[in-house]
Amino acid sequence: MADNVTIERFRKMASDDPDNVLGHFSLGRALAEAGQHEEAISPLQRVIELDRNISRAYQLLANSLLATQRRDEAVAQLTSGVTVAHERGDMMPKTEMLKQLQELGAPVPQLAKKEEIKVGEGQVFCQRCKQVNPRLPAPPFSNAQGKLIYENTCAACWREWIGMGTKVINELRLPLSDPQAQKIFDQHMMEFLNLK
Repeated sequence: MADNVTIERFRKMASDDPDNVLGHFSLGRALAEAGQHEEAISPLQRVIELDRNISRAYQLLANSLLATQRRDEAVAQLTSGVTVAHERGDMMPKTEMLKQLQELGAPVPQLAKKEEIKVGEGQVFCQRCKQVNPRLPAPPFSNAQGKLIYENTCAACWREWIGMGTKVINELRLPLSDPQAQKIFDQHMMEFLNLK
């Protein structure tokens, strides 16, 4: 569960840069985890305004709407979220949102079959941009996480994360020698790369 210090850091990150998708997403998620669902709604709506492709944002928003007795709005967000998750190949959020729609007795959207994607030598189908692009020359880390990134992230999106990662470290004042700070950094990285 997110504590007040973490929430305030994310609030500052989102207010300092109103177009910072990761800042708004982190704030909304932290508020929802703290049970502050009414307050979580606005930053999660902002995430979707800024980038409609973040399927997890629809799910978190729907959960907060349900917690505040706004069932119809939640169903609309889940329906949109399922479609986005399907288009982007985000299987876990898609499955979870389909299950929620069924539990709510709401109609489940009809989803078109996806074509198989061809990936050539030295390329990867990137989970962030959902395109086939050149892969990284080598895994960025020598652990399972590095292998996962290497197999699912293109070089361009990894470069984009390096810039965003620096921003996360600076804005959240993360001392990476602290295991808890490293965990927060890794969580941001995996969410940014759409590997959560």
